[in-house]
Amino acid sequence: MRILIVDDDENIVSSLQWLLKREGHQVTTGQNGHQAVQCCKENLFDIAFLDVMMPGMGGLEALQQILVEQPEIKVFMISGNADISIAVKATKLGAYDFLEKPLNPERVLVELEKLSKHHQAEQKVKDLRKWVELEFQMIGESLSMHQLREMIDKAAPTDGRILIRGENGTGKELVAREIHKKSLRASHPFVQLNCAALPKDLIESELFGYEKGAFTGAHKRKPGLIEQAEGGTLLLDEIGDMALETQAKLLRVLQENQFTRVGGVKPHSFDVRILAATNKYLEKEIEQQRFRQDLFYRLNVIPIYVPSLRERNQDIPQLAEHFLGLYCKKNGKRKPLLSDEAMQILKYYPWPGNVRELKNIMERLAIMTSVDVIGQKDVNNVLGKTDSTNKEIVMETLESQSLKDHLQSFERHLLQKAFDQYKGNVTHIAEALKTDRANLYRKLQRYGIKNKIEA
Repeated sequence: MRILIVDDDENIVSSLQWLLKREGHQVTTGQNGHQAVQCCKENLFDIAFLDVMMPGMGGLEALQQILVEQPEIKVFMISGNADISIAVKATKLGAYDFLEKPLNPERVLVELEKLSKHHQAEQKVKDLRKWVELEFQMIGESLSMHQLREMIDKAAPTDGRILIRGENGTGKELVAREIHKKSLRASHPFVQLNCAALPKDLIESELFGYEKGAFTGAHKRKPGLIEQAEGGTLLLDEIGDMALETQAKLLRVLQENQFTRVGGVKPHSFDVRILAATNKYLEKEIEQQRFRQDLFYRLNVIPIYVPSLRERNQDIPQLAEHFLGLYCKKNGKRKPLLSDEAMQILKYYPWPGNVRELKNIMERLAIMTSVDVIGQKDVNNVLGKTDSTNKEIVMETLESQSLKDHLQSFERHLLQKAFDQYKGNVTHIAEALKTDRANLYRKLQRYGIKNKIEA
């Protein structure tokens, strides 16, 4: 670790310096408070040993200035005067501990060992946070991604409920996290519930919590996800798979802004922003009486559409490079180059699993290939297409998508182009496309374009 020793007693400085260097630490020394502060302005330290009584600026005054420069530094105050009042004052000012002279080498080493382990744990946490940030980055410079970011920027600072729609693997959870990160609730919890992963009787206890004795095995009260998300954001993922009975209870909770734990009678108010996500076309689910229309209106205040990877395949090279670099670094491997032929195959592959599938393929390439340049054959192997060519993959793209998928992609592209050309003026768009305004509104809403309409 990087350690600073400041004392006007040269014998203490030299002996402590020798001890710490022997243990492999980097040591800087000083003789007074001014030098201590100056050192902390010029260099970063993990630990400081600071004498209390020094000529000029004393140790307690230096301590306060050092902590302003480096709030995370751990400062040991050292003194030959074992006055409890000085120790208490130093601790209140932010000192980590107080050591009495003459210093006990064994205690010094024990304290350093504890701090070293703590320092390593903190570094691991920082590294994990860094990986999480890299994992949950929004990558892409296509028009649809710029529009998606614009909608997030507008919606995030509000408390409006948001319904995030898109195919599986497009990054709906990523969008929800981005909304939370840019909201006024960012310092509070982000909690999510996958409505498709749990049976209806478990969803209610997970969502609302339960009281002790509510059912067999309920040995103590358990807070639900709504309580856990207090002050923050709750994402109801795959909301289209929620049972009708649970939908009715959720609707009541959203209307009254209160919930009751399973087995309880007392309602509890909450302050949580609700986001929902689905890969289903909920309007059709409503027609089939599998989703409540009134709940849909409650959730669909701000609809956000996340485009499929097919709709933004110009982002594939950037995404592929990002994921390849990420997983090579994670696995301690040098990042290879992606050949033009390999990139073409990636770009025209249909990606039924969207970004999630691309991410998995790039992780497999990062781990399983040991070449300087990833070529067409390497990509074909991980895709299971040993004899495929770029042309065949383009044909497979056409064959793998239904006529409905192609028509929807074309329709969305056409609407977006008209929307941009006429700057959101619905009347002009309807006239240009020779359709009525009511039908146009429905189409714009379906594809997540309606929110940006200016007229």
